[in-house]
Amino acid sequence: MMPPEEESPDGDRDSGLVLLHSPKSGSTRKQGCDPFAQTQRSKLQHRRARINQQINKEMRMRAGAENLFRATSNHKVKETVALELSYVNSNLQLLKEELEELNSSMDVYQNDSESISVPMIPLGLKETKELDLLVPLKDFISEHYGEEGVLFEKEIKEFMELRQAMRTPSRNEAGLELLMEYYNQLYFLDSRFFPPTKTLGIFFHWYDSLTGVPSHQRALAFEKGSVLFNLGALHTQIGARQDRASLPGLNQAIDAFQKAAGAFNYLKENFSNAPSLDMSAASLTMLVRLMVAQVQECVFEKMTLLRAQNDFLSRLQLAQEAARVEDVYSVVHQTMSQPHVKDYVPFSWTTMVHVKSEHFKALSHYFAAIALCDCPAPSDAELPEQEKAFLQFHVTMPEGPSLSVLLQDPEERRKLGKAHLKKAIMKHEEAMRIHGLCKILRKMDILQEVLSFAHKRSLSKYSEIDHEEDFFETGEAPDIHPKTHQKPEIKSPNFSQVKVTDLFHRLGPLSVFSAKNKWYPARRVHLMRGENGFGFTLRGDSPVLIAGVIPGGCAAEAGLKEGDYIISVNGKDCKWSKHAEVVQLLKSTGKEGVDIGVITLQGSECPKAQVDRKAAVMSSGSGMLKSDKENSRKSLMNSKSASTLLVWSKKSKRSKKSTCSGVPFTAVGDNEAMY
Repeated sequence: MMPPEEESPDGDRDSGLVLLHSPKSGSTRKQGCDPFAQTQRSKLQHRRARINQQINKEMRMRAGAENLFRATSNHKVKETVALELSYVNSNLQLLKEELEELNSSMDVYQNDSESISVPMIPLGLKETKELDLLVPLKDFISEHYGEEGVLFEKEIKEFMELRQAMRTPSRNEAGLELLMEYYNQLYFLDSRFFPPTKTLGIFFHWYDSLTGVPSHQRALAFEKGSVLFNLGALHTQIGARQDRASLPGLNQAIDAFQKAAGAFNYLKENFSNAPSLDMSAASLTMLVRLMVAQVQECVFEKMTLLRAQNDFLSRLQLAQEAARVEDVYSVVHQTMSQPHVKDYVPFSWTTMVHVKSEHFKALSHYFAAIALCDCPAPSDAELPEQEKAFLQFHVTMPEGPSLSVLLQDPEERRKLGKAHLKKAIMKHEEAMRIHGLCKILRKMDILQEVLSFAHKRSLSKYSEIDHEEDFFETGEAPDIHPKTHQKPEIKSPNFSQVKVTDLFHRLGPLSVFSAKNKWYPARRVHLMRGENGFGFTLRGDSPVLIAGVIPGGCAAEAGLKEGDYIISVNGKDCKWSKHAEVVQLLKSTGKEGVDIGVITLQGSECPKAQVDRKAAVMSSGSGMLKSDKENSRKSLMNSKSASTLLVWSKKSKRSKKSTCSGVPFTAVGDNEAMY
């Protein structure tokens, strides 16, 4: 992910994620969090959290017992420990079965509509422990930034409140925005407090969404990945709750499942070596394919709504759409049956996917039969178009007469339609058989109702077209070529849609004041204006850089160095100040002089030879150090030595290394003037 762009307090915007550094509202968004809502879903989540804690406890007991079993040589102790281990393992198995049943509670996430539709598979959210960041962050602020950590307690608590809120996001757009806001804030936390060579001693604890097994890491990437996983999981819940009997509901479900696929795919491509199985590459690949299959199922349902007309071509298209759904669910079932995934995915999920694969294959043959048996034979004008569509309809052409005879002869159409219905009935019965093998799915009345309705409809149609005088043996109907009119799109998360306030903006611009940079302790320098001004060159904004110091001048005598950053003028914080603002503060000083606070980045000091050479060039100018910026510019224009200084300026523009290789010149502008 590209890092978000920074924005200074005056509101200038760059492209990309809008990050407001000046808090205008004083509070972080807490909409989208409803921890007290006792809905079925929240009760389910609380039960899942309780089981996760019990699994964690049992696993600790098992680890202790296994260590004791290996360490002891006493046979009696070994027998006692072995008995305890069998008891703990039995408890763990029961807890995991209970958790699997909770994770299979798909009906909780479905919509409340009275319309009958096949349930979708949603994911539960990953659970996490509370995290106290107050002491570690205060200590880091004091040690690294040289600021009083206690002065940032408000910001730290605000961040902790945001983390607490994102643990229970509401199942709507506000909940998604809450997760996105926290994810974007983690960019700042990473930049401000996680140096590449040191850890804060903070552990991020998360539970596996399906097994409840706890994992923890110091890496902030684990926290980011877990939040991103929950973003995808929340999209699945939003998609599953839509009323798919209406076109708006179907479009929202398609959008939600596509965004879920995008979140899981982004997680797979950008995060590696996850400590929990739900974030492994194999599991994420399975989840992406599952979401794509659910999108394809919604597309089929959308087609049934849009193509209400009962013409021949529309029914062929429905049959091919159903075949496409069967095709993608078959791929998901194969993925779930792989060794690394099979023992991890709930059995009810694997069974549901298998049932849907058989169910939609049956539907594809049913719609093929309806197209052949219920639609009239084509006229001579309609025949070419129907022949073209039928040529691409089957995987292999059916045996028998030529295509034109088949389409125009009602009896031949009835025979092929009967073969398709026979295959449809077989697949319906297979779907019902597989459904009956899973105890959890047997409890889902709506799924049973959908399968039973489709089976009875095919049986009824078969009875309708079956004639007593039929002595021919019904042939084998060829498979239907899968085809879709709306290919699923994997939509990656759009992190820029949520505006984020940098909670720790008071520490200064990230280009300088970040965890990866180190600087010497801040220095307070008292400057008196000499006849030729202060004797230094300023450049850039937020913070303003001292680009050059004239030997023997006031600045040099006071101890200022090239590469110093001005962080305060007469006690006023200038980390975020623009060039003109700092100049105005300097110009407003009287005879008593000015107190300037500066810092020097470690590694940004210039080689002495470079300093001496450039200082000699700068000191050769006469009449340049006037009392204000405009006079300085005029005198530069009229001075022979001005050309030398301007050439140096152009060089610095061409080479971002400029005078000091260690100074991050991304924060420095091209203009400079002497004061």
